[in-house]
Amino acid sequence: MDNQDDLSKFLISRRAKLSLQQVGLPDFGGRRRVPGLRREEVALLAGMSSEYYKRLERGNAKGASEAVIDGVSRALQLDEAEHAHLYELIRSANAGTHPQRRRPTRKTQITPTLQQTIDAMSTVPVFVQNGRLDAVATNRLGRALFSEMFEDARQPVNAARFVFLDARAQTFYQDWESNTRQIVALLRVEAGRSPYDRQLSDLVGELSTRSDLFRKLWGAHDVREHRAGIKSIHHPVVGDLDLNYLGLDLASDRTLQMLVFSAEPGSTSHDGLQLLANWANTQVTSDQING
Repeated sequence: MDNQDDLSKFLISRRAKLSLQQVGLPDFGGRRRVPGLRREEVALLAGMSSEYYKRLERGNAKGASEAVIDGVSRALQLDEAEHAHLYELIRSANAGTHPQRRRPTRKTQITPTLQQTIDAMSTVPVFVQNGRLDAVATNRLGRALFSEMFEDARQPVNAARFVFLDARAQTFYQDWESNTRQIVALLRVEAGRSPYDRQLSDLVGELSTRSDLFRKLWGAHDVREHRAGIKSIHHPVVGDLDLNYLGLDLASDRTLQMLVFSAEPGSTSHDGLQLLANWANTQVTSDQING
């Protein structure tokens, strides 16, 4: 993954989404050769010279200050996730050419105390993932919820690989297309934050080679936070579940995130979670007997 190229393509993709009307600039008519805003218009809105912005869009971020980042973010109407991503891209581009572009990946793991805490949360599914969306830890109910994903013999189990390369994901996620966009947007965030992650670049390369959809979505350069929302799934054992999820960072550098799922009390999904918990306990008992 090329930092300067990613910075350039991200900025181009953001200005292509904006119209003159959206940013409050007058439209004098005439043919526009590119979609969205021109670079000169972004520079005007950001309060900088056209030449400086052009250099920035070519990936030359040397000397770019926080004021510059804020100005560009304001001009391109970036949301919080996009602003943070731009900051990371500029930070990486400013670092210059790195002598080892594919660093060995730092291992991510949780402490025994945290695993004990997760296991104690027995009434809700818990899933801990790293920035590459590898499964780092779960509790019993979390593993039961994503049981099909954990059937993959390849380690580490990875949510992106499941969504794009396992046909069962299209049935498991009731809004599979929305989940594909979310997965790619999350990986884009991690690519900006960890541009030299060898396992991440290998994962992106594999998915790009094996999935036309992933390759298309990756080229859009969209980014997104993963904080809260609703997951609607069809579990192979208990059927349809509409679950609220909450994402909690477990480290200051956001290397680990804990996802906690819950259902509205009294709902059919709440009953379904209870059935899933009973099924999970049955599976453990069966394994103990067979073991």
